[in-house]
Amino acid sequence: MMILNNMKKTVLCSALLAAFCISGTAQAAPVASNAIPSFTQEAEELARLPGGGWLTLDKHGLRLFNAAGQEQDRIAVRAKQLDTRIDGSKVLAVFLEADTQRPLPVSFDVQAGKLVKLAPFPVPAFSVEASCLYRDAQQLDHLFLIGKDGQAEQWVMQGEQRSLVRKLALPPHAKHCRVDDGAQRLLVSESNMGVWAYDAESEGMGKREVVALRKPYGLLDGGAGALAVLPGGVAVLDGKADKLHLFAHQDGRWTAQPAQTVALNVRKGDSQLALDKDALLLRGKNGWQARPMKWSGKAETQATVAIIAPQAQTEPMARQGDAADDPAIWLSRNPADARILGTNKKQGLLVYDLQGKQTQLLEVGRLNNVDVRQNIQLGGNKVDLAVATQRDDNSMMLFTINAGGEVAEAGRFPTGLKSIYGMCLYQPASGGVQAFINDKDGTFQQYSIGLEGNKFSATLLRSFKVATQPEGCVADDANGRLFLGEETRGVWTTSADAARPDALTMVLPVGAHLTADVEGLAIYRQPGAKPDTGYLIVSSQGDSSYVVLDAQAPYKVRGRFKVGFNLPAGIDGTSETDGLDVTSANLGGAYAQGMLVIQDGYKRLPDGPQNFKYVAWSDVAKALKLD
Repeated sequence: MMILNNMKKTVLCSALLAAFCISGTAQAAPVASNAIPSFTQEAEELARLPGGGWLTLDKHGLRLFNAAGQEQDRIAVRAKQLDTRIDGSKVLAVFLEADTQRPLPVSFDVQAGKLVKLAPFPVPAFSVEASCLYRDAQQLDHLFLIGKDGQAEQWVMQGEQRSLVRKLALPPHAKHCRVDDGAQRLLVSESNMGVWAYDAESEGMGKREVVALRKPYGLLDGGAGALAVLPGGVAVLDGKADKLHLFAHQDGRWTAQPAQTVALNVRKGDSQLALDKDALLLRGKNGWQARPMKWSGKAETQATVAIIAPQAQTEPMARQGDAADDPAIWLSRNPADARILGTNKKQGLLVYDLQGKQTQLLEVGRLNNVDVRQNIQLGGNKVDLAVATQRDDNSMMLFTINAGGEVAEAGRFPTGLKSIYGMCLYQPASGGVQAFINDKDGTFQQYSIGLEGNKFSATLLRSFKVATQPEGCVADDANGRLFLGEETRGVWTTSADAARPDALTMVLPVGAHLTADVEGLAIYRQPGAKPDTGYLIVSSQGDSSYVVLDAQAPYKVRGRFKVGFNLPAGIDGTSETDGLDVTSANLGGAYAQGMLVIQDGYKRLPDGPQNFKYVAWSDVAKALKLD
């Protein structure tokens, strides 16, 4: 069956949807019942093609017809569950081989009129009742497979590659599903209950919404049957296939139009729907019929954001759940020997190389945030230090890093805070190193770290407070400024000099560019660049994006990006990021202009414990057209 591809305006306004695209609003006109050609009447499922042709699935197999009704090609197979995606004259179709339930993708050019079999998906490990396609913002094609008992999987395809993205738990007895690409919404029809909406995007925890329920809880008689995506809504046949319901999604709510009576006379669960220009096609006992619509819904789309593929990822955490939190980058004299330090909130501190391989684990308790400074003049020596917040005892922990990148615990200092949380280091021009530590109640403490002999010390310099919960912060050493994130309000700046404090100034509020929670912060400045240059990178956790803005007033926003799939490398994107760090150092290869390390809240491709992703700064600069 045909599904609207809402990802591109050009696709929306193709011949397939011409009647819907009048100033972005759907306006239907009556369609004669004889608009469906007779040669399609034996089809169990069908899709209208650009130029007036048809793709049908019947007892003879998958068949391709031109607008004149001439059969151009066929694949002889006993099959079910047809879904398509159209881009101009290019068509992708996927169906299930009935005997094995193996999903079989097929591509073709409407003008060429030849079906081309693509590499199949593996045979599912469960009995599939429903399947549907999804084309994401990267223009990658996904396939959802749903079992009778609620087992479900999301796969992604690129070329000959077929990769499991994640496993899902969906309603049992689901016989139909469809995806609204523009809204990134998976719609599932649970035959005995109703229609549910889920996030089609695999990153993040996802959410579920009720679209429509069976009587007496809702309007559907006997549950839910076949689905078809409409611009900004969905068409649903009830379980008895006696009524056609149209539901619009607007302002986060689903609203129903008056139901239309239909007479399909099919067994419960055997109904089918397809979309054809300005009409819905319904399959009944006597074949297909066209049903004209009056529809005013507007297609939903996501804001356009640059998507960047990661270059590498770390080995996963040794703990499940919300474990990974914050990374920090340590640079070696040999760039290839750089290290990434990452906190595990359930275990301690981990150390990785540039390939993502774990080189060390320090099981020192529940660490939250970590930061690194190098070549610090302390006690007549130059040292490299990492500092982290320890949530078990609300202490500040110090670690030394030797020339080989080996990390060792060096001290632990109580703070007196009740719920220690985030931190960052500051290396003033006058020398030494200082630490900013914060508490969930908004309190910030600034410490000076000292060294006498082999013993470190921490001296409190000042305290101040923000109104609500903070976490991420970063110090701009070159300019003596502190940037801090108040999770629900935005990014502030203040003086990093404890002797010359100033009032907090808002840099970037939560709003158009930034979605709460505000999390990780980092500063990118090219080696040798002037202090009045550089970029501030902010983790916008609420929409799994990253904002890049100038690190100096007036803090111009340069753009936003997300991290998506790198399928050839088997790496998923990032979501719900806590901490991040960046360096401008030339680390070689893809990282010649530096690298960005990002915590990933949900590991996919396949599912697994959390980890960190490595992104080449050159890819960020190119995507956002940075200097």
